[in-house]
Amino acid sequence: MADAKERKILVAVDDGLESMYALSWSLHNLVSQTSNDTIILIYAKPPRTVYTSPDGYLFSPDMLASIDKCRNDLASSIIEKAKKICREQGDKEVKVEVIIESGDPRDVICQAADKIHADVLVMGSHGYGLIKRAFLGSVSNHCAQNVKCPVLIVKKPKSSSSATGTK
Repeated sequence: MADAKERKILVAVDDGLESMYALSWSLHNLVSQTSNDTIILIYAKPPRTVYTSPDGYLFSPDMLASIDKCRNDLASSIIEKAKKICREQGDKEVKVEVIIESGDPRDVICQAADKIHADVLVMGSHGYGLIKRAFLGSVSNHCAQNVKCPVLIVKKPKSSSSATGTK
């Protein structure tokens, strides 16, 4: 019997429950125990906003360094939470890789999916309504329209507090 194809499953994570549910669902429903799958966690750090005043910048270099530290700490925390889910819910053999980039999540995720030649992109759905989605835009919708690989958008059931993806 031939070896199973190695698949690159790119999972976008953020600080929302929806993305962690999508990761958990992927581990239970996409990753095969007989495969050579790699879960690639991607987190897009929002770009740092610099506000200015008439006399120059509002933030001192120390304040900007502090802001960057908080952004990096948040990224580390989210990735550690996602890796813990992979360890606890995934097959012990599943490989996990991490990508952290700064920028608009729509661009960061689409560029990474194309660059690594992902076999599938998995994203959680925040379930924004029509109005909120019109103002904020939908990262998952943008990615579904712009990446070359299939996109799986996982919606967290409203009635379930479980992140297992199973009943």
